[in-house]
Amino acid sequence: MPVKMKYLFPAYIIMSLFVCPDSYSQVSEKTVVNGLISDAKTGEPLTGVSVLVYGTTIGTITDSNGKYTIESRARSKKIVFSFIGYQSDTSNIILGKVQTINIRLKLSLISLDEVRIRPLKKDYKNKNNPAVELIEKVIARKDDNNAKSFNYLEYKQYEKIQFALSNLTEKFMNGDMLKKFRFIFDNIDTTKRIGNAVLPLFIKEELSDHYYRKSPEASKDIIRAMKTINLDEYLDNRGVSANLNYLYHNINIYDNDILFLTNTFISPISNNAPVFYRYFIIDTLDVNKIKCVRLFFEPRNKADFLFHGHLYITLDSNYAVRKIDMGLNKNINIDWVKNISITQDFDKFGQKVWLLSKDEISIDFGLQNNSMGLFGERTISYRDYKINEPVDDKIFKGPQKIEKIEQGADSSGFWDSNRYVPLSKSEKGVYSTIDSIKKIPAFKRDMNLLMLFTTGFLNFGKIEIGPSESFYSFNPVEGSRFRFGGRTTPDLNKKIIFDAYAAYGLNDKILKYESGVTYSFTSRTIYKFPVKSIRLSYLKDVKIPGQELRYTQSDNVFLSLKRGVNNNFLLNKTIGAEFFNEFENHFSYRLGYNFTRQSTEGNLHFTISDSASLVPDVQNIRISEFYINLRYAPNESFYQGKMYRFPLPGKFPVIQLKIAGGSKSVYNDYNYWRFQGSVSRRFYPSVLGYTDVSLEAGKIIGKVPFPLLFIHNANQTYSYQKDTYSLMNFLEFVSDQYISLNIDHSFNGFFLNKVPLIKKLKLREIVTFKVLYGGLSRLNNPYYQSDLLKFPVYSNGVALTYPFDTQPYIEAGVGVSNILKIFRVDLIKRITYLNHPNVSQLGVRVQFRFDI
Repeated sequence: MPVKMKYLFPAYIIMSLFVCPDSYSQVSEKTVVNGLISDAKTGEPLTGVSVLVYGTTIGTITDSNGKYTIESRARSKKIVFSFIGYQSDTSNIILGKVQTINIRLKLSLISLDEVRIRPLKKDYKNKNNPAVELIEKVIARKDDNNAKSFNYLEYKQYEKIQFALSNLTEKFMNGDMLKKFRFIFDNIDTTKRIGNAVLPLFIKEELSDHYYRKSPEASKDIIRAMKTINLDEYLDNRGVSANLNYLYHNINIYDNDILFLTNTFISPISNNAPVFYRYFIIDTLDVNKIKCVRLFFEPRNKADFLFHGHLYITLDSNYAVRKIDMGLNKNINIDWVKNISITQDFDKFGQKVWLLSKDEISIDFGLQNNSMGLFGERTISYRDYKINEPVDDKIFKGPQKIEKIEQGADSSGFWDSNRYVPLSKSEKGVYSTIDSIKKIPAFKRDMNLLMLFTTGFLNFGKIEIGPSESFYSFNPVEGSRFRFGGRTTPDLNKKIIFDAYAAYGLNDKILKYESGVTYSFTSRTIYKFPVKSIRLSYLKDVKIPGQELRYTQSDNVFLSLKRGVNNNFLLNKTIGAEFFNEFENHFSYRLGYNFTRQSTEGNLHFTISDSASLVPDVQNIRISEFYINLRYAPNESFYQGKMYRFPLPGKFPVIQLKIAGGSKSVYNDYNYWRFQGSVSRRFYPSVLGYTDVSLEAGKIIGKVPFPLLFIHNANQTYSYQKDTYSLMNFLEFVSDQYISLNIDHSFNGFFLNKVPLIKKLKLREIVTFKVLYGGLSRLNNPYYQSDLLKFPVYSNGVALTYPFDTQPYIEAGVGVSNILKIFRVDLIKRITYLNHPNVSQLGVRVQFRFDI
């Protein structure tokens, strides 16, 4: 009668521990082999190399210094060395002797995504599978092995992030373009992860203390020292760091879902991992006298956002992860990435606890496998763990990450003494190389041109001119509009920034302009977080009522092309003062005052009577308004551009509240209060991509004309804007109370990546849904109030502006992103209010979008 399959896993473990093909015939003397394993080209010690007695399951892996020791009584006379990314090597050994064998492994061009482990059976099944039984034991003990299971945890860490040009060609290095920079190639290095010459360009080092508390859950990172190359003239160094941290998310293998490269991946030891992964037992190894099983795992569906690679599982009662070597397969819908390697080592603390000792993530970016690219690597070393030692609650107050830079932390002597791992020669050379490059006039010229192309500003030292995309634009009211402006830079004065522009339209022949001055109350410039400043300004310019665009100017030349009728403008003459204060915890407020004389341009008129005369009854209105805007974005990261901050998506909400009021007693023509609030957040529903959700509401108390109502944010351009209504016309809807919901979901290719042929394009599916419901009280409806300004009409007298009736405004869309890796195209359907004049039921919108 056959043995039941459920006993296979225990039987395998017993055999792994005590039986091997040669163990029936053993030598009486013990064979001991030790040595050092290093990279054949660089001489760098290799951590995690598998060392196995040939034909047996006796093995170990090298430690953090590349050293190993292995003992055996088997008769095997060979020992095998293997490591992902390197060619395996075999060495003869002398039985019954103590001996030293040092090995220098040669790089292999085979990447992790090319590794294949074939099952013994044609049909893979979870049931009665020893590998799955093992992973289920790991999952069952996840909570015990997870560092988050401790009531308190404290440790120190050293982090190093570096980037380098990879796949350098002779043509590139000897080209005329780099003739004046030829010395930089003296710093060329090789890397163990991609096997070719690289040119280091960027390095960032950080020493920090980490604190964790389980209940109530909180964490804190205190940065004690930081060092990086200095390109402040061209880049927001803090923003660069934020982008790198966002890209290189900390990976906790014990989490069910892992955020990595802006996408969510299912962990190979997630609670439901056996549904998504296949597992195969490879062999057992002796790691620091702890038996480990080497387990290969791979996705069941190659197109899903899953990892593949090796797990080393301890065969003690903990079933903890000892080591990870994993990456992503080439079929996954990830852009700009040629290869990825993720390695984590865990060391034992006490009797049962395994904690992370080293974490390394290497990414080779580029368009094609053989093309030049960018190689990035983040390495973190951990030490001085303290487990379940209570931490003062005061530590966790304030932002999750703060800087407390130690005295002398900017000196080279400090870093030589405090680095956990010394820098290589080429890594040290990055700092001096960049300093030398910055002194070359050609570099400054080329960087200024690059900044003009990417930011729209041209730097002349103490002033900069821009934004260039607004130098020319067109609209039906102004005709061809020409604008020229600029501002001072911190090189002129660090605390005071002056800015100004002038614009002129050939049709309306009106000179528009703005001038302002901003003063920083801190020792930093107004471009350095956190900001505390005051601004005074005067503006005379036109505006499309209700249009609010993000991260671009309304007179951007690329937005000149619009659908439908676009000849209703407001002309504002505004003097303003604003105090802006933000805090390390990312709470901020703006307190300000504006006085505006508002008149009309184009087809828009301020009229009270029902006369069809084109002469307005009211020449202008006075708006004297105080306001306060509150914003809270916990743990927010962003990149500070020349004009705007570009926040990085995260799992935390962004909460905003805006309050404004006007009174006739302070030169306003109306008495009112206006309240607006919003909450937005990104959600990650596992492998199904991510969802951006925004909920907003507003209320006006008082009697006001239509320019002071909520004029809802229409978008008549052909550019997709997430926070606007793409098929709503300018000035189409007004209200004095409203609520809206905006949902934008990206499936990240979950469906299209499973369709033959189409999956090669790596397209990503998008669905959108926007609903807006508002109301207008009789108090603010000119149909019931004869002294209010009439709603605007088209030139033929047909109504242009409407209040909401009993139904909401709804539009929905489907789209595809990642077209040519940089474009998003949406097909949008307007569902309600189709009886309004000049509306489009369907529309196609395009957006330039860069994703990983």
